[in-house]
Amino acid sequence: MTTIGLLREEKKPQDNRVALTPLQCKCIMEHYTNMNIIVQSSPNRCYTDEEYMQMGIPVTENMSNVDILLGIKEVPPEKIITYKNYFLFSHTKKEQMHNQQMFHVMIDKKITLTDYECLTHDDGQRILGFGFFASVVGAHNGIMAYGKRTGLYQLKRIKGLSLNALVHLYFGLKLPPIKIVITGSGRVAKGIIEVMNVMDIQEVEPEEYLTQTFQYPVYIQLKGADLYQHKIQRNYIRKDFHTHPTQYNCLFSPYIKCTDILMNGIYWDEHIPRLFTMKDLQQPYFHIQTIADITDDVNGSIPCNLGDSTIDDPVYGVDKITGCKTKPYLPNSIDIMSVGNLPNEMPRDASRYFGEQFMKYILEEILKKDSTIIKRATILNKGHLTEAFQYLGNYAKH
Repeated sequence: MTTIGLLREEKKPQDNRVALTPLQCKCIMEHYTNMNIIVQSSPNRCYTDEEYMQMGIPVTENMSNVDILLGIKEVPPEKIITYKNYFLFSHTKKEQMHNQQMFHVMIDKKITLTDYECLTHDDGQRILGFGFFASVVGAHNGIMAYGKRTGLYQLKRIKGLSLNALVHLYFGLKLPPIKIVITGSGRVAKGIIEVMNVMDIQEVEPEEYLTQTFQYPVYIQLKGADLYQHKIQRNYIRKDFHTHPTQYNCLFSPYIKCTDILMNGIYWDEHIPRLFTMKDLQQPYFHIQTIADITDDVNGSIPCNLGDSTIDDPVYGVDKITGCKTKPYLPNSIDIMSVGNLPNEMPRDASRYFGEQFMKYILEEILKKDSTIIKRATILNKGHLTEAFQYLGNYAKH
């Protein structure tokens, strides 16, 4: 019998999502007689303790007898239980310094850590993620922020709305002839495009976007080949780009001059060229007024991302000359939306989607003695770095 425990989220600010909904837990226990699920009591989870108990799922405080612990965000170091198997978004694969203490405690406590972000199909496509819901909320907030800056229209906050209710909110919304750039090609970009479609924002070709004016709102989607070019070969090969990103130039510069809103959904690490520089921000031709940085890397592809905003206060300003953080919507500032936990505005929808993907692709892998999918996503095995993550050796040192 394999026992799965759903962890209470305790990272600050607290997350209210969950890996499996009450109904999903019930379905699993009905179809898998060799699997048991218990839930750690939580006052903040988007599905209440009572909703789990109504489905016959035990709710308890003690997780010591659980085989696999499913969380969402990182676990506070003092809450880590020795010798356990954890599945969560650990945010350690890029050697994130703010999680190094947690990582060291996991090593000391002989933890087996499997990171949702590293669960992939054989072709490298990620299996699990909240990117779609992050992008829906992020795109909404970006459009909302531009309306507040310009006073051209008003848009309410998403918080508390379901996906269906959000669609109805957009009925009758008339936007001015704004220009929007969407970067990326994954789940995040797909979610942004869904919002564009429901808002009746029209897609155009890059050449039209750069040279024409429109009487209605438009967007373009810039993927890898649109954004990066090899310095010598003058081409873009995705695998080569991710292996040797410093050998590529960024092609985003022309869009700075004619874009109102930038919605950023590209993957970034420290070796990949940024979309623009802080010096660009100071130039008179820098036309972008609002950036929804859904990828949300501090000083990353968006260099004026100065850190996370919050769900309650999602937008801050950055002074174009000094680069310092300001209040939003000031005349000489650019507005940044960089919330790190965007799906928390639609937690029940986001949790239900995540759980469906987990049940579809991961659940049976857990029951296998040797799952390739889980093996390549496992960063620590009983406190030791696995082969694929040996590059974290210095990060793992105390």
